[in-house]
Amino acid sequence: MADAPCAYQRTQSMAELAPPLVKLLAISGSLRKASVNTKILETVADSDLLNAHAVIDVIVLTDVPLYNEDLDLEVPPPAVQALRDSIRFADGVIISTPEYNHGLPGVLKNALDWASRPQGQSCLAGKPVLSLSASPAFTGGVRAQAQLNETLIAVGAQLVPRAQIVIGGASEQVSATRLMNEATLNFVIDGVRDLLRVIERNRHAQYQEA
Repeated sequence: MADAPCAYQRTQSMAELAPPLVKLLAISGSLRKASVNTKILETVADSDLLNAHAVIDVIVLTDVPLYNEDLDLEVPPPAVQALRDSIRFADGVIISTPEYNHGLPGVLKNALDWASRPQGQSCLAGKPVLSLSASPAFTGGVRAQAQLNETLIAVGAQLVPRAQIVIGGASEQVSATRLMNEATLNFVIDGVRDLLRVIERNRHAQYQEA
């Protein structure tokens, strides 16, 4: 019986040495049930290559209302508060966007407008963000992603510096449930690993400043 506390202390010390899982929020810019962008994010979230390092929560923006400053009160609409809290408490964010008419979907721009408020208190300010785009077109939504990146820079997010993740011909690469193309999946996962590195550097810098 006397040895039990020592055994517990050893187990506790080992747990303390293990790096904490990183919490990531993945936001799909499409509301479609069969959205390729949502399926890509869900495939990444379920990947065995990442689940030892990160927990990824995939959300769709179905319930977020159109931005109206009259509704942007101390207590905002519940879906807005949930979105802001999800971003605020995540270590980093992944955003996957389709492209509509050469541009960013209104639903995603609207969500970013809500997230950028209140003025000077944006939950995206300083938040590490990995952006990607997917489209049935061979261009892969690159123009929408460029607009997404401009908006993220405007709200002070920390964009992950890397080669763009642009998934063209996405309809042929995604099945009814997941992203099937392993090369594409690995490319996206490499991007998430870059996001994890940015988060780790930020943690180290904060530790050095403390």
